[in-house]
Amino acid sequence: MSQINPGIFKKLYRSVWRGWLIYHLADERYKFMFDAPPENEWVVLDCETTGLNVSRDEIISIGAVKIVGNTLMTSDRLELLVKPDKKVSAESVKIHRLRELDVANGLDPEVAMAKLMHFIGSRPIVGYYLEFDIAMLNKVIWRMLGQGLPQPKIEVSSLFYDYKNHQLPINERGGTIDLRFNTLMRDLKLPVRDAHDAINDAVMTGMAFIKLRQLLE
Repeated sequence: MSQINPGIFKKLYRSVWRGWLIYHLADERYKFMFDAPPENEWVVLDCETTGLNVSRDEIISIGAVKIVGNTLMTSDRLELLVKPDKKVSAESVKIHRLRELDVANGLDPEVAMAKLMHFIGSRPIVGYYLEFDIAMLNKVIWRMLGQGLPQPKIEVSSLFYDYKNHQLPINERGGTIDLRFNTLMRDLKLPVRDAHDAINDAVMTGMAFIKLRQLLE
């Protein structure tokens, strides 16, 4: 008996898993997120929050930009302010400079998530320490869909690690590498914008993603 090609098995598994997720989707209007993604397109995103505790804090702003090929589509971007249920602390204001009065007229979280999901479509999502942003977004999206964002996720700090790791001699690979954002941008010789602004951070992360894709090729 011939062996099953692992690639075929993976494709079959992904197809079955995709079908299961669509079947259990609480709102069929968002089935488009499971479509085949446009070729060579991504969405890079960043969120600002009231703090760093996923269970307790909330999103107050979202920035997202589309990437097509090696072009960052800064004219095709999404900038949203989101009204949190809790007060914006003085400590968080020092970081992102968004005061309570700035987000008082922000969007309801579910309205903001709907706009974001339509903006992303089925494109893979790119981010820097994306796991936190996705966890914050999914807190609201789970209430809407019964599941989280299904798109593939691409972590820029992991790409940077791979790039730097491959530059080392073989016997030195696998060690600790400085993955701080400022270090990453400086090493890649990319321009830096004011940090802790969602759209600025998304744009800088997008530039890093494009540069790293080229370097890793």
